[in-house]
Amino acid sequence: MSLAYYPGCTLKTRARNLEEPAVASMEALGLKLDEVPRWNCCGAVYSLADDDLIHQVAPVRNLIRVKKQGKSELVTLCAFCLNTLKRANLLMKQDVAKRDTLNDFIDEGIDYGGEVKVLHLLEVLRDRIGWEALSRKVKLPLHGLRAAPYYGCTLLRPREIAIDNVENPTVLGDFLRALGAGPVDFPESTRCCGSYQVVSSPGDIAEYARPILNSALSHGAEALVLTCPLCDYNLGRGQKELIKKGSGFKEMPLIYFTQLLALALGLGPQACHFELNHGGPESLLKEKNLLPQTRSVQLIEG
Repeated sequence: MSLAYYPGCTLKTRARNLEEPAVASMEALGLKLDEVPRWNCCGAVYSLADDDLIHQVAPVRNLIRVKKQGKSELVTLCAFCLNTLKRANLLMKQDVAKRDTLNDFIDEGIDYGGEVKVLHLLEVLRDRIGWEALSRKVKLPLHGLRAAPYYGCTLLRPREIAIDNVENPTVLGDFLRALGAGPVDFPESTRCCGSYQVVSSPGDIAEYARPILNSALSHGAEALVLTCPLCDYNLGRGQKELIKKGSGFKEMPLIYFTQLLALALGLGPQACHFELNHGGPESLLKEKNLLPQTRSVQLIEG
């Protein structure tokens, strides 16, 4: 079975460690992520200006191309891409005047009215595969790993496009349990990392990161689990700034959920690209005996 897949720009450059383990993992689960042909940047951020209709052309064009493939669903990994595509899709469903204007402007040969359902990969894992079925596929249970699910903003806001309960999201925690890890709930799991505010105020990046990281650490987390490349960048850079300030901050590994999925499915660290991560998760995973080569050495020595 194949699913139409939208990677977005960052996953092909700075976030290969989010995309490549996802593609390999879904193949191991019997689902192929079929990349949308001729996809373009989604626009990165959904425009809130009512008269900025041109900003909707980029995401809508991607949705039209999925419809032209004969597909009714589109899967993505990046939380920002998901947010932008889902909100543009909702606009095309609900606003007839804007829909007509965009269809007249975009020359793709067919009209579009919001027919494609936009999904995050976590929704596919939860609703199509199911946590019990996923747990049966696990070859390397992540026992002993205390990981904090970090949602950030764009998976849950605004409410009408959220992938889970806005007030009490559980999808990442349930995902981690299915892999054998111990999810650590913490109050700041849905707090904004600073988003693109750090572009105009780069000096504030540490102050955005501080409450999130300190909250996770104080609740016993050993790593933060992410879905978003921008969250990864902000929290990673934020950690470096906190350490530079000599505040006694303890560095925390940042890990994409897809990397943990690939590891648990037995695909090995070569599929995960942990060398691209902030905080050096390899040391933590070796300590937990969760890297295959570490486990095999210990078995031989024993």
